[in-house]
Amino acid sequence: MKSLKKCVECGRYTLGEKCGDAKCGGETRAAHPPKYSPLDKYASYRRKEKYG
Repeated sequence: MKSLKKCVECGRYTLGEKCGDAKCGGETRAAHPPKYSPLDKYASYRRKEKYG
C-alpha cells in the first residue's frame, strides 16, 4: 500500500517519490504529520528543528 505524498515545490499530491507534474519534478514528503504519542522519544528534536 502506497502512502499519499505532497510535493514540496508546487503542493500537488502524488503517490510517487517525485512530483508527477512535467514542469515541477520536485521532491515529495508525507502529506500528513505522524501520529501523536506521549512516549515519543524524538518530539523534542522536531520542536527544536521547527521553532529553532
